[in-house]
Amino acid sequence: MTVAREVLRLDTPAGGRFAVLTRRSGRACGALLYVAPFAEEMNKSRRMAALAARRFAAEGWVVLQVDHFGCGDSDGEFGDASWQHWLDDLSFAWHWLAERSGRPPCLWSLRAGALLAADWLIATGKHLPWLIWQPVVTGKQYLTQFLRLAAAGQMLDEQDARGVLTRLRAELAAGRAVEVAGYRLSPELCAGLEAASLRLAPGSSGPLAVLEVVAAAGAGLSPAIARLQQAWRNDRVAVDSAVVAGSPFWMTQEIETVPALIERSVRMLERFGA
Repeated sequence: MTVAREVLRLDTPAGGRFAVLTRRSGRACGALLYVAPFAEEMNKSRRMAALAARRFAAEGWVVLQVDHFGCGDSDGEFGDASWQHWLDDLSFAWHWLAERSGRPPCLWSLRAGALLAADWLIATGKHLPWLIWQPVVTGKQYLTQFLRLAAAGQMLDEQDARGVLTRLRAELAAGRAVEVAGYRLSPELCAGLEAASLRLAPGSSGPLAVLEVVAAAGAGLSPAIARLQQAWRNDRVAVDSAVVAGSPFWMTQEIETVPALIERSVRMLERFGA
């Protein structure tokens, strides 16, 4: 069957959103909404996400990828974006895809996209199948790491780097935007990111599929994800997990892909399809 890729503009109440819908001809087995990672990680992973979307579509999935407010070719400036903007975009995209596909879409997230997806699921009370790639577990730690890029770019020693981090947090606390690694971050966006964590709403049952990329074959899940998985299973959540060897494509200098991650995902998605 032929796989088609359709470039769209979704007209949300807050402006246009660039989107790509990938699907094959014939009957679909399900719908999948991609929740992209944060800032430069989104750009680094575009090739990988596009390859995965095409592969998933070949298996019968209707896949929607959307650039949120201020990202990519969507309306708005990144520096004006808030966490709520992105939650609203996720809601609009999910309902649009549900109407187009005739079924409740599953979620597929990468890196900090898992934090946004988790917040959205809790806010909406939805319990959906969810494919989770290389998740960020805590927004507070992730934001701190991102803010440290400002010091890393200046080649500062440890003491001066701590000073830069303190100054940036003071600016945000005072309600002022900060500039880090070429991105202007609003206090509202940082507050939402910092408060987010990879958690499930009470009563969630899954299924969840968590995949991590490791440097060498034979490694296991990261300790944080292993602990989360055990906690979820204790709460009777159906969760499957796997690791694949490959490069961290979301952060490599050159654009890279991990075909094994896509193929393992295809097998895990079989549990989600109708």
